[in-house]
Amino acid sequence: MRRAVALAARALGATSPNPVVGCVILDAAGRSAGEGFHQRAGGPHAEIHALRAAGDRARGGTAYVTLEPCDHTGRTGPCSRALVEAGIARVVYAVADPDPAARGGAVTLRAAGVAVERGLLAEEAEAGNAAWLTSVRLGRPYVLWKYAATLDGRVAAADATSRWITSAESRADVHRLRAESDAVVVGSGTARVDDPHLAVRGVPGAVPPLRVVLDTEAGVVRAGARVLDGAAPTLIAVADDADTTHLKAAGPGGAPVDVVRLPRAARGLSVPALLADLHARGVRSVLLEGGPALAGAFVAAGAVDKVVGYLAPVLLGAGPAALGDAGITTLAGALRLRMTETVRVGPDLRVTAIPERRTAVPTAPAAHETTARPHADTPVHPVAATAQDAPKER
Repeated sequence: MRRAVALAARALGATSPNPVVGCVILDAAGRSAGEGFHQRAGGPHAEIHALRAAGDRARGGTAYVTLEPCDHTGRTGPCSRALVEAGIARVVYAVADPDPAARGGAVTLRAAGVAVERGLLAEEAEAGNAAWLTSVRLGRPYVLWKYAATLDGRVAAADATSRWITSAESRADVHRLRAESDAVVVGSGTARVDDPHLAVRGVPGAVPPLRVVLDTEAGVVRAGARVLDGAAPTLIAVADDADTTHLKAAGPGGAPVDVVRLPRAARGLSVPALLADLHARGVRSVLLEGGPALAGAFVAAGAVDKVVGYLAPVLLGAGPAALGDAGITTLAGALRLRMTETVRVGPDLRVTAIPERRTAVPTAPAAHETTARPHADTPVHPVAATAQDAPKER
C-alpha cells in the first residue's frame, strides 16, 4: 500500500478534477505482478494500468488501492467490475470514496465473492489525496498557503525589497508546489510590485496551473504583464463593477483575457465566491502565493488547509509580516496549527503545518456535508467518511 501511495503522488497536479490513485497487484503467491497510477482525467484508472501490467497473473491475487475502486461509468468503465473480471480474489483499499456518483465499488466486489478490506495506511493515503478529498467533501478547492520569510517573520524589508529572502533551492522547491497545484493565486499587491510570471519552471512534464490574479479594481494587470504571456492559462478576478475594457485585447496576440467578476468583500473580493468559481472550472487544489493581505483574507475566511513556510536565516527587524489582518484580535482566537514536517532546503528551513480546527468555506449556494453510509466491507483501520454531492469526471 505504501508503494501505491507513492505511485499516486506521481500524478499530483495532472488528474483534476479526478483524484490521484495508485494500485499495486500481487499474484496468488504474494509476488508483485503489476502496478499503475491514474495519470490524467479521462485516461485509464490506476487499477486498469495495474491489471494490464499484471495480465493473467492477477487471477487469484490481491489488489492494493489507495482509494475505493469506483463503481461508476463515466469516460471510463467501473474499476470494481474490471477487478472482478480479472479474477482478483482480494482487494485492500485505504480510503472510502466519498463521491456519491462513484462509490459503491466495495459492495460490488463483495457481491462477486471478492474479499474486501478497508483502511490500510488510510492516513497516508488521505494526505496524498487531500486536495481531491477536500473538494468533494467541502465543495471547494484545497488551499495551500505558501510564504517565504526571514527568521523574524518578515516577507520584505522596510523599503519593500524582497528578492531574494530565501535561497535558490527554496525557490526551486516552490516550482514543485506549483506543478502539484491546479491553480496559483496572487493578489493585486504582488502583481503590482513583482509582476510575477507564476508558471512552472524546472519540473519536466508539469501541467501548467491556472494563473489567477485578484485585481479588484482591474487597475493592475495590463497588456505586457508577464502573467499574460501565454505560457499558462490566466484568469483575472475583478469586482462586479470594475471596468475591464483594457483587458479585451491584452492577451497574447491581442486576444481577450479571461475575466471573472466576483462580489466585493470587506477586504477585496469574496473568497468563497472565488473558490466556488474555481471549483466549477475543475480546480481542486490552489497554491496561494499572494502577500500578507491576501493571506489574511483567506485565513479570515477559514480557507487555508495547509501552510508551507520557507524560513531563511536572515533578520530584518522591520517590514511587513507574513500574515496580514486575519480578523484575529486575541490570543484565544489564534488559529493553532499542527506541525507535520520540518525539512532543510538549502540554507533554509521548510515548515509544513495544518490547522488544528478547520472551518468549511461555504460556496454559493452554501455547501453542506452529509455522512456517508458505511460500506459493508471489513475495516482494517477506522476511517471517517463525509461526502458532498459533487460529481467528478471518472
